[in-house]
Amino acid sequence: MKNLRTAFLGILATTMFVACDKDSTGVEQPTLPESSPREAQLLLNSIKEDGGIPYDVNNPVLSFTEAQNVFLPSVLGIDFRIDREVVPAGPTARFPLFQGWETTSDGPRKCYYVITEASDKDMATEMGVIYAPRMANAVGSNGVQKATWTKDGRLVFEGAVDFSPKRSLAAGGTSPDGFLVGFPPAEVNPGAIANDAWSSYVVLPSGIVINAQMVANSTGIHDRIPNPNGNGQAQEDDLNNPNLSISKASVVMQLLDGWHDDKPYYFHIVTDTSDPAPATIELGVYAPRLADLPTFGLFPGGSMLPFSPTANGRTFDNGDGFGVQGLNTASLSDRQVQDPTNTFPIDPSDSRYAPMWDAHITEFTVAEADRPILRSFAQVNELLKEGVLIPFRGNANEAPLDNALSNLLTATGAIINCPVITQPDASVIGTQIGSPRN
Repeated sequence: MKNLRTAFLGILATTMFVACDKDSTGVEQPTLPESSPREAQLLLNSIKEDGGIPYDVNNPVLSFTEAQNVFLPSVLGIDFRIDREVVPAGPTARFPLFQGWETTSDGPRKCYYVITEASDKDMATEMGVIYAPRMANAVGSNGVQKATWTKDGRLVFEGAVDFSPKRSLAAGGTSPDGFLVGFPPAEVNPGAIANDAWSSYVVLPSGIVINAQMVANSTGIHDRIPNPNGNGQAQEDDLNNPNLSISKASVVMQLLDGWHDDKPYYFHIVTDTSDPAPATIELGVYAPRLADLPTFGLFPGGSMLPFSPTANGRTFDNGDGFGVQGLNTASLSDRQVQDPTNTFPIDPSDSRYAPMWDAHITEFTVAEADRPILRSFAQVNELLKEGVLIPFRGNANEAPLDNALSNLLTATGAIINCPVITQPDASVIGTQIGSPRN
């Protein structure tokens, strides 16, 4: 069985743009102090100029309780309601929206993005984003892109994203032994494709790395921006979607659930991935440059973290309150309504955290009725020892690499950008905080 990367890279003829150099953007570049406070202030000022609410570390818009356990202080609101019969989009969060410029073969194009992490502590504090120092390990690799400033304080990116493709997915069949059903998919077509210069790990002129994730431009919008009048998924490339408010400099995005430390509600967003299969399954941008980040399969080395989806988790709710789980479940409908609810090892309160996750997929060897919900890395490791789980047969590596969080799993080579926003207590579910709508 082919691994995710080789199995699906050939499915799409990726639209590639030739990145323009700095001079070709047509905007004068200023001389700026290479300091995190100066760069943070430029970004915060742009939010105010665009009609939004810039984060103020001395007077934040929102304060959060211990039970809400929010990791991103600059978030403008969170809807913790998970009943999709009441709220079709499920849980969502509203983020400050930044305007900048991306570089296409036709010249500079206005774009809109969110920032969730910074590798510098001062900048992270000033902007109200997550401090993720391990992102700095990516500097010098081919997995990052550089950005420059316009004279009015807007970032100019080397790469670009095309949101115009129509997402589609065809579930796979059943493996000869009957253990894999629906996953891997038979065909995937992501709803957005980045050119070969685009990476969300953006190196600023100061050398600081930010996680800047594209959500809209003139070609359309990100598929994780909910459609307020439909099934919760984004309207196809509709810039008039009110969940994208350019005039208020804010955007509402769906939160995906997951498990960490035996607890659910590990709410995160998925923005882009290095492989077309997870990009399609999880409604992200296919950004092949992310595959060049250092280095998959290793921890604590490199600039990313391992996480563990399961290929063939439980597809029915047996009444234990834990629901369903698995890439197979998420692949069984063309317009995805069930997230994989993957298993994660740490959260952003840990200094080893990074927003890029390196997929270490597991596979159950027992009948579906005997498959538990995977709720922690400790449980995953124990089931691997028992043989109830094995590394997914499509993983890229033949043997586990040096990984302090699990030395029993192999890596697929697929990288997913999914910043963690909050992991609330159960008492918070069903509530709202701040202003979760535009």
